[in-house]
Amino acid sequence: MASRSTGWNTSPISSTRGGDVMPHVIVKLWPGKSEQQKRRLADAITEDVMKVLRYGEESVSVAFEEVDADAWAEQVYQPDIVAKADTLYKKPGYSM
Repeated sequence: MASRSTGWNTSPISSTRGGDVMPHVIVKLWPGKSEQQKRRLADAITEDVMKVLRYGEESVSVAFEEVDADAWAEQVYQPDIVAKADTLYKKPGYSM
């Protein structure tokens, strides 16, 4: 008889649950960073997610959304920072 899954994988190497994958990290930034810089940041974020949350590399995805500086206040600052201030773990040191 096959064992029944609890839905949680407690392995420190791979920790997908029942086929689910997560987390997905979205970085919003101004245009102009090189592909190499974005790859390095994605790799660093992935490594930290693996270490801190104990997810396997296959569970982590990282995306970049470039937002023009003149649209930052409307598309990022107001909806993602001001309106969701209670969800921020790192607040910016600027205001708009």
